[in-house]
Amino acid sequence: MSYIKLSQATLDLPIYDVRGRSLKQEVIRLGRKNRIAEDNDGIVIVRALDNIDLELGEGDRVGLIGHNGAGKSTLLRLLAGIYSPTTGIVERQGKVVPLLDISLGMDENSTGRQNIRLRGLLLGMTDKEIISKQDEIAEFSDLGDYLDLPVRTYSSGMRVRLAFAVSTAVDADILLLDEVIGVGDASFREKANARLLDLHARAKIVMLAMHDNSTIRATCNKAIWMERGRVLAFGPSAEVIEKYEASLRH
Repeated sequence: MSYIKLSQATLDLPIYDVRGRSLKQEVIRLGRKNRIAEDNDGIVIVRALDNIDLELGEGDRVGLIGHNGAGKSTLLRLLAGIYSPTTGIVERQGKVVPLLDISLGMDENSTGRQNIRLRGLLLGMTDKEIISKQDEIAEFSDLGDYLDLPVRTYSSGMRVRLAFAVSTAVDADILLLDEVIGVGDASFREKANARLLDLHARAKIVMLAMHDNSTIRATCNKAIWMERGRVLAFGPSAEVIEKYEASLRH
């Protein structure tokens, strides 16, 4: 059974190569004085996530909402294992697939076909899985003979199409999505969205961060409202979004 459980999870991030005083003044100006400190070496520490308790199970589709800098993408990175909690516990059961940077792991000097394997391995696919899916990935990318050329010869749109095709071929128990994912030009967008919805449906747990509340209402049964690294509300998506939107009107 797949699940996510966070118990008093807190994440402090050190900020190097900055002048502590000037940074502290900026953070205080933004109303974040409760999130900044210095350690014994004078290194500036920012509290990115603050004492988060959360439990998700199979069937949960969770939208993360909140202002820029609220901690949404940081929470996804914590769940992906990119960050470890400073204090508290993060438990995950099931295969976690983070689609936070779909071009991560692409090698400029390798061909498109070679990059299918490289990116697939990075996403946790086995050689057997990659071999079974590579033809379908190639067809979806619609790159034809360009797949046998180095990625450095690709346009930006071609790179996105290849990266998206590989990333969305993976089978995930827990799927983590960030809205920064690009899906290329208009001609590619419709089939990319359909493929993303299919991936979304196959996963047992989905957590996504975005600013489009209408999409969260339509696709998520739960929502988390975050501010300053804290969870302000968690529950049915319609209720949480209503609270968040009401706060914007005051």
